[in-house]
Amino acid sequence: AVLAEHFLEAERRGKRGHGFSRVEWLATQDVDPDAEPAQLVVEKGYERWDGNGAVGYLTLAAVCDAQIASPPARARVVVASHCFPTGMLAHYTRRLAEAGLVAALTATSPARLGHPEGGPPLAGTNPLSIAIPSSDGEPIVADVSMGAVTYGDVIAGLAEPDQLVPFGGEQAHKAFALALGLQLFVDALAGEGYGAVLVVARPEADPVPELRRRAAGVRLPGDTKA
Repeated sequence: AVLAEHFLEAERRGKRGHGFSRVEWLATQDVDPDAEPAQLVVEKGYERWDGNGAVGYLTLAAVCDAQIASPPARARVVVASHCFPTGMLAHYTRRLAEAGLVAALTATSPARLGHPEGGPPLAGTNPLSIAIPSSDGEPIVADVSMGAVTYGDVIAGLAEPDQLVPFGGEQAHKAFALALGLQLFVDALAGEGYGAVLVVARPEADPVPELRRRAAGVRLPGDTKA
């Protein structure tokens, strides 16, 4: 049910690379269908989780459930080890924002992006999603991969593997720097294997309604396409 909800939302939002095309691919991954993620450490401003052999989707879903059930007094860092694959990160940050929490989430994957000047892959596409709640009920949700295309696009047949390069063209060194920075950020906190790091906090202000007023109808990150 957790996976189906994720895939259906991706399809509704036009993100086919994170939709039904993932089902056949997931069947090839080394995960234990009976495994459940484990919460290893619970402190005032810090939690540590381990996927424990479960598919990463389930680990991040459990992490979100825990934050919504027991939100931080102010802010909390949540580290998830052995957490892969994770799918569309906006799926999780949107849930948190709809529950009234500010969220920033990143996750690592197999190395797929090389240096713009050439060489072997050194970093995953390492997406970063940021969600900001709003009193009008419509959060801003940004979700950006550091690749010119996502690996999901390759799985869905929407892109070729050789298109997996840092985005930005002549400015691709910026995306490569972000990808490498996020890679090492997660690796340093989560340890070996693929992982995810979430920062979740209670908002101190409500900036989104004013932004929407100034945007004057322009589609903002996370808005449903017309």
